[in-house]
Amino acid sequence: MAGRLTLGLYNSLDPVKFAEAHRRDLARAAPVAAAFDCNLVIFGFPFDKELRTPQEVADWLVTTTSIGQGGDWIVKLAQGGRFNHFPYPKGGFPPQLGEVVIATRKPFDGRVISPLRVAETLSSGRSVLLVFGLGPRGLPQEVMGMGKLHMDLTERGISLETCTALGAAPAVVMTLLRSLQGQ
Repeated sequence: MAGRLTLGLYNSLDPVKFAEAHRRDLARAAPVAAAFDCNLVIFGFPFDKELRTPQEVADWLVTTTSIGQGGDWIVKLAQGGRFNHFPYPKGGFPPQLGEVVIATRKPFDGRVISPLRVAETLSSGRSVLLVFGLGPRGLPQEVMGMGKLHMDLTERGISLETCTALGAAPAVVMTLLRSLQGQ
């Protein structure tokens, strides 16, 4: 049985105020996660304190956006236990999410992993958390250091806009996984 691919969105935007960019990124990422049978987790998103559970966050989001079929996909992910939210990681990402792989066009030396190797990891039954930084600055250096592996999706250092990378990465990795499994 294959491991689970989890798409992790790290808030590199505004850490205090929930903005339209946060809403758009979530509404766009949810259908991608659903389409490729991935989980979706978010880190450091500034929600109101009364929104405690993933279902409460999803139910609130569906009332605030028309992107991604009105946010329906995030609700479906939450109902299926496939959406969660966490504070900013301090010292590391939650281990239950799998092996941390940072999505970047500039991998640290010695940490490079190809999309094929990520698919092979999943094929071996281990889960992977693929972390994307939101916003023009991407991930802070200390967060980059939390991933022992870094994946350049293009394997050529080509910069992709966040939403493009969020769509392409699971498509590539999951297609490779299906190929490895003979599907």
